[in-house]
Amino acid sequence: MQTTSFPTITDPQVAPVYSGPLSATLSGFIQEARDEVFVRLMLRMLVVMPLAMGAVWYAVHYTAVPFWAAWLAYLALWGLLLPPVILMLHCTMHRPFFRSKFLTKAHPYVMSALFGIPSGYREHHMAVHHVEDNMGEDISSTIAYQRDSFLHFLMYFGRFFFFVTIELPLYLFRKGRTSMARRVIVMETSHELLVLGVCLLDWRFGVPAFLLPMVIVRFMMMAGNWGQHAFINVDHKNNGIANAITCINVGYNRRCFNDGYHIGHHMKANRHWTELPGDFIANREQYVREGAVVFAGIDFFLVSLLLWTKQWGILARCYVRLDGVERSDAEVIAMLKERVKPVTRWPLESIGVATAG
Repeated sequence: MQTTSFPTITDPQVAPVYSGPLSATLSGFIQEARDEVFVRLMLRMLVVMPLAMGAVWYAVHYTAVPFWAAWLAYLALWGLLLPPVILMLHCTMHRPFFRSKFLTKAHPYVMSALFGIPSGYREHHMAVHHVEDNMGEDISSTIAYQRDSFLHFLMYFGRFFFFVTIELPLYLFRKGRTSMARRVIVMETSHELLVLGVCLLDWRFGVPAFLLPMVIVRFMMMAGNWGQHAFINVDHKNNGIANAITCINVGYNRRCFNDGYHIGHHMKANRHWTELPGDFIANREQYVREGAVVFAGIDFFLVSLLLWTKQWGILARCYVRLDGVERSDAEVIAMLKERVKPVTRWPLESIGVATAG
């Protein structure tokens, strides 16, 4: 898959277009027509997920189906539906979505309850990750870790899983975002109590419907963030390019609203997902000049897996030579290995400060 010239982009650059009575109705609720795809996705989930939860409850109580079989069926469906839901929330938190303030605020919490997504996702992503940009004060920063080490990832995930409900509010309080901090405490505590309560009342239903999704989704979100910020280029100023990667021409982008264009997203967080491929094409020279890491045909989760398993050859073959210059896989691998090392100091000439964290 080695690409030695600027690739032809196959990722979507237009939003789905709908018509009919439902579209006419939904147009009165949303800010722009391109986001109807999100409302339709949300409406499907409001039907499918309660029915699936009800099916699990019925199966474990009133049928001879082994409880583990019901669990596997439910989690398979949940896992299939989860990625676009998370990325729907990601897109809609950055841009005006519903016209109604109530619907805008309620929408993510409903999806959190149905899928186990952290209730503080918005506050963490908007008020911490995009403010700190994966640097030292970002509580999900990857820079202190050896990013081809699965052991280091487990340390990273463990910190997030067990301490984010403490670290996130403390960060927000420290930065003067008091209302955000209080909201995180209330919503995260309520979510965790809901999971605990349901599991105590009926573990055969609560574990697959609430507990396992809560654990798995946090693992997957951190695995994705790990891949998104695995290769750090300390030779350049941290402007979104040095601190992130982009994944193009992959099925994940078609399912998940071009989430692979992570560099473009960090450079302009509220850019509409349909505009990200065009932005990548338009800024080719800057990507080349600043040594951006771009992969074709793989997504962030596979990037993380390939790093943990030391599959450098696959990473090198998927690496896009944006400038068209022939480079051997060995040369690419040497560069990639250099960029996954822990960052203890960012050069003064790069960002104007002595340390990264």
